[in-house]
Amino acid sequence: MSSADLFVKIESLPENFRKLVADHVEYLSWLKHAPVGDDRGPKKMTPIPGLLKGKIWIADDFNAPLGDLKGYM
Repeated sequence: MSSADLFVKIESLPENFRKLVADHVEYLSWLKHAPVGDDRGPKKMTPIPGLLKGKIWIADDFNAPLGDLKGYM
């Protein structure tokens, strides 16, 4: 895609989307020139063991046949 094509596509976007594109381009430009070890970029999330304990459950009848499928069994 040429720069002119890209410009036409960006110009056809609503104003709020053009602002998002401009912000993203600025971020990518910063990322390209960011010094190694700079911690202002995206961070990897560290999993926290047990964070969702008690929040996820499986129904007691999970493996029971579904009534809707009885005609196929």
